[in-house]
Amino acid sequence: MKTKGIYFLFRILQAVGLPLLLLYFLYRAVRNRSYWQTLPQRFGFLPRSFRQTGPGAIWLHAVSVGEVVACVELVSRLRVALPHTRIFLSVSTLAGRATAEQKIGALADGIFFAPVDYVFAVRRVLRALQPSVVVVAETEIWPNLFREVKRTGAGLTLVNGRISDRAFPRYRPLRWFFEAVLPQADSVLAQTQELRARFLALGAPAERTRVSGNFKYDFEARPAAAESPVVQLIERLKPSGVWIAASTMPPAEAGDPDEDDVVIAAFQQLLQRHPGLLLILVPRKPERFDAAAQKLTAAGLAYVRRSQMDGSGAPQALLLDTIGELSGLFSVANVVFMGGTLPHRGGHNILEPAFFAKPVITGPHMENFQAIANEFRAADAVVEIASGSELAAAVQRMLASPAEARATGERALACAQARGGATSRALEEIQALHGRFLPHYRPAMPWYAVARALSWVWVAGGRRRFDSALRGQKKIDAPVISVGNLTMGGTGKTPCVLRLAELFKERGRKPAILTRGYKRASPEKYLALAPGAASSALQTGDEPQIFIRSGLAPVGIGADRYRTAMLLRGEFDVDLILMDDAFQHVRVARDVDIVLVDALNGFGGGEVFPVGRLREPMAALARADIFVITRAEIPDLIPAIEGVLRGANPKAPIFHAHVEPQAWVDQATGQSFDVSQRPFQAAAAFCAVGNPQSFRRTLLKLGVEPVSWTEFEDHHRYKPAELRRIAAQALTCGAQSLVTTQKDAVNLCDDAEHLFGSVPVYWLKVGMRIDREDDFVYEIMQRLI
Repeated sequence: MKTKGIYFLFRILQAVGLPLLLLYFLYRAVRNRSYWQTLPQRFGFLPRSFRQTGPGAIWLHAVSVGEVVACVELVSRLRVALPHTRIFLSVSTLAGRATAEQKIGALADGIFFAPVDYVFAVRRVLRALQPSVVVVAETEIWPNLFREVKRTGAGLTLVNGRISDRAFPRYRPLRWFFEAVLPQADSVLAQTQELRARFLALGAPAERTRVSGNFKYDFEARPAAAESPVVQLIERLKPSGVWIAASTMPPAEAGDPDEDDVVIAAFQQLLQRHPGLLLILVPRKPERFDAAAQKLTAAGLAYVRRSQMDGSGAPQALLLDTIGELSGLFSVANVVFMGGTLPHRGGHNILEPAFFAKPVITGPHMENFQAIANEFRAADAVVEIASGSELAAAVQRMLASPAEARATGERALACAQARGGATSRALEEIQALHGRFLPHYRPAMPWYAVARALSWVWVAGGRRRFDSALRGQKKIDAPVISVGNLTMGGTGKTPCVLRLAELFKERGRKPAILTRGYKRASPEKYLALAPGAASSALQTGDEPQIFIRSGLAPVGIGADRYRTAMLLRGEFDVDLILMDDAFQHVRVARDVDIVLVDALNGFGGGEVFPVGRLREPMAALARADIFVITRAEIPDLIPAIEGVLRGANPKAPIFHAHVEPQAWVDQATGQSFDVSQRPFQAAAAFCAVGNPQSFRRTLLKLGVEPVSWTEFEDHHRYKPAELRRIAAQALTCGAQSLVTTQKDAVNLCDDAEHLFGSVPVYWLKVGMRIDREDDFVYEIMQRLI
């Protein structure tokens, strides 16, 4: 109750403060017009391409430049460890976004501005990304974000955690607030033992808060490329030395110096003894670039802005007014001054220049990096000055004594390399959470309330039908294997039934396939057709037509499965019945219940229709005899899915199955082509299947990037006008052919080849491969005995 009360109070304060927040955004947007473009994302409106159809993504939040740079190696390793998982990165600042685009753009699936910590905005982002794990870097403790993440059932971890010397005294009186927020996290990985103690003092659970080290010790030093304009400028000028003044800051308190002024004054002094010295001035914030340029002009220095370099002139100073280049340029420096250390700003990271073995000069204020500063001081690996008046002498000392500068830099490198491993520990934690949590994302209000009520009606009706069918259950005089699922939509039942028919035929059995024939238009209530019998999808339904065309087994089609099964037994010599899509249809007794779970979205949002896509509650999984996780080759969610299955049904064995493309088939001629030698170039795709994203991923895996994509409802029967429109759209997009699924191919209307005109159509024939197939068949046979 205390936690609920604190969150209620927080929301009231947020409601009162919303007008002030809007005014602040207006102020920022007036000062910087590019800020306008960030506002939709800050209120939770992400690009459509970010929207996920199922859980499993990772959302990493890194507030600004420093956090982004620190997380580059983590994202790189996540990409390798979880290759099928989508990774999204959020930032809070314009500079952070620019750095993220440059450093992580090629690794992340999307970069966006983090939502304001209002419930409506946070929920909108969570529903779009559907993350299994949310990772927060360093000190971003947002109450609503933390709570809403855990409400979805996702994992939450705070990595590279730190609370600065400046922030901790402000946070301590608010312990009553933080102790309601921090326990929401599944883990807090602090940089040092001292920082762990600070998190504990604010209410973090001791058993979930541990020391894992600092990401910045895992920085990989990558020198600026030879083709970099800055490197080329240095090659052309051949200066006697290069001094980088990095991340300079303005005053924070009365009496503080402006570091740009201090650096420029020191540089003017140094020029008297080192006329060939080149200064690279790097203000911390982009909004200070123009002011720094004015200061350089007022000082009478010849300078060039990095954004305006044209390869000419002989500047004395370079104003680095771009984002993301600094870390690589440390490689060309002779000496580095780290800004944010003369005024009361708490300092900036000195590890990056240290990894290049460069001597680093700092002022007295390194409170934000106290542990690092203490280690460097103890090892004599940093040059400290008490005030700006000492800066010129400190730089002169390093320039005049290359041996001392080199030794200082080598000691700095040794300190930096001594404490690696934090990134690996964070990676292990994220992987563990990803394998443990499978969240559920509910629709937005007010639809959620309506859908929730309707789902109760659905469950009650389903229970009545189930109980009635169970009371009237009938036994067929042959073994029955049911293949079904818990969710609406495609999970691979058709290829699974076909593979079962193949496996049992190989073992000398005579299987038949029993199916309902959804959406068929035939006057016969019950059909029993021989393998390969002449028929149409209109007569049989689309999936039964695939069974018939396979030629593997007789096919029985009818809503009354018992009567249809008896018809099959009477007309064909069969000794095994494979019932398609029958987990909920219990009027026919079965010997084995095989339940398929789609690895892309195994549990349909965890809610019964219409809130989610479950046909019945999750408790129904207890009825299953065997589980098969289909499309297991696509996501990294298998451990989490298995955890859910084990919780619902500890005894049923679990197998993995994979979609296996077998051939491209020309719809007009029936000619087959090997999947590795596809008979087309640019292609447009269309489909009407239960899980269209599975088809899309299969195409991408085969190297087919559709130039256009058209979806219809599952089991859709195509009309002539639709086929003409699909062909016209394909030609408009530059496609030379159309690709679709076998199920869609059987649903095409008559004369489809003529309606498509000059655009050839190919459908992808797929099969199913089940890992440990001998064990799979053994488990089935054990239940048939």
